[in-house]
Amino acid sequence: MARTAEHRLERGEAQDAILDAAEVIFADNGFHGATTRAIAEHAQANAALIHYYFGSKEALYEAVIARRSGAINDERRARLAQLHAEGTPTLEAILDALLRPTVALGRDPARGGAHYARLLGHAASGTDERSRRLTGTHYNAIARVFITELGSAVPHLHPEDAVRGYLNAIAIGISLMAPTGRSQDLSGGALHDDDLEEIIGQAVRFIAAGIRALARSPG
Repeated sequence: MARTAEHRLERGEAQDAILDAAEVIFADNGFHGATTRAIAEHAQANAALIHYYFGSKEALYEAVIARRSGAINDERRARLAQLHAEGTPTLEAILDALLRPTVALGRDPARGGAHYARLLGHAASGTDERSRRLTGTHYNAIARVFITELGSAVPHLHPEDAVRGYLNAIAIGISLMAPTGRSQDLSGGALHDDDLEEIIGQAVRFIAAGIRALARSPG
């Protein structure tokens, strides 16, 4: 029994090491530029383990997306549930619940989020079949939840405008995930790229104003 538990621990650690390495290599090189050999070298693992645990480079790429998206979307759902338990959520609170899990991950070096930020940027903006399929599989369900929430929070916001508002919010969120330092460069050092609360707070205010501007008059 002890040997079985030890084997499972080692298996889990090996899989995590491969997923971590794959995230870095895919982020740096894209899907086509990444190789299983480079991933194995970065993970300090035997290349055969990639095929043993994941089957193919395609399946490994999806596993990287699934791991992060699952954690992000679980947190989003938990935050929404907490908001509803406290009463009727405001538009700003809904947007915070949408943005915070991704932006916080991207800016957490302990979790290697900057790599996933680049990888997600590739997938979310990709027009190829793989990118569309993975984005749809791992993000469409939670997207529909938040689109409904936006429509409920803003009077006279038509469903198609809620969709556009959601997509604009996501585009901004992805752009804020990685601390690129551009805000510091463009402001001559007046702005700082490490104040998570300020970054999320300003994004929420900006997006909320835009979504409210999309709302149509009752007539």
